[in-house]
Amino acid sequence: MSTVRDVATTHDADVDKRNANVLVYVNGELKQREQACVNVFDSGFMLGDGVWEGLRLHDGTWTFMDEHLDRLFEAAKAIDLQLGFDRAFVEQALRDTQAANQMTTDAHARLMVTRGVKTRPFQHPSLSQSGPTMVIIMEHSRPRLARPIALATVPHLRGLPMTQDPKLNSHSKLNCVLACIAAQKAGADEALMLDAQGFVNTTNACNFFIVRKGEVWTSTGDYCMNGITRRKVIDLCRNNAIPVYEKNFSLVDTYGADEAFLTGTFGAQTPVGSIDGRLIGNGEPGPTTHRIRGLYKDLIAAHP
Repeated sequence: MSTVRDVATTHDADVDKRNANVLVYVNGELKQREQACVNVFDSGFMLGDGVWEGLRLHDGTWTFMDEHLDRLFEAAKAIDLQLGFDRAFVEQALRDTQAANQMTTDAHARLMVTRGVKTRPFQHPSLSQSGPTMVIIMEHSRPRLARPIALATVPHLRGLPMTQDPKLNSHSKLNCVLACIAAQKAGADEALMLDAQGFVNTTNACNFFIVRKGEVWTSTGDYCMNGITRRKVIDLCRNNAIPVYEKNFSLVDTYGADEAFLTGTFGAQTPVGSIDGRLIGNGEPGPTTHRIRGLYKDLIAAHP
């Protein structure tokens, strides 16, 4: 007989009833959640042809907005997506959606831009002729994690730069979805993914760190997501005399780690309790993880 397993994810949040009535930004209009739709001919729906950003609101400020918009516009340029609007337009859309939903803190925005509606249901980008589609889904969200995450290593790899570069926040996430499904079939919460050389890379949703004998290790960055929180953690370590290394390391190194945690915009630093059935440390957040979380909270609080 199958049993229901207690699943934890890096995006767990407290239930907030206000989210049933949030207004969603769709191409300049604010629409009720149930009426917020895109055309079935939209290139994002049809092909995953688009880019996105996730941002968090803290005490009235969209944290690290400049870095997020830098990444959005660089990604659009990389896929030759002609946006037709500037940063000021995007900032205003975020603030208008925030104001309409009366949000002041503990909110998350997913900002998505696609190549737009296609004239025919085929792949060629020239068929997207009406301009981009921009959507902002904004929710009240306070991260909540009942327990540390359990990871399982999966056969799915992060893409090579010449295939689907993981540095792009692309709408095409099927590889990561399949990785997450494989991990859940193995009894874990989320997937630990290797790089093309077989070294430990990221999870299906977040960047990955381990701690060994007081040293913080993360991947070289050659094959991983261009994480803003990842970079902030590395900088915090360097500025606070915590040894940190961007390097190749194996599953053997990982299994012997004292601590492990994930980084991402939503959950900041999410502790990892086990990997492939092996307890990491004592299965609870360790002292280095606690210290980094404290330093990151101070950074957020000080962010203008």
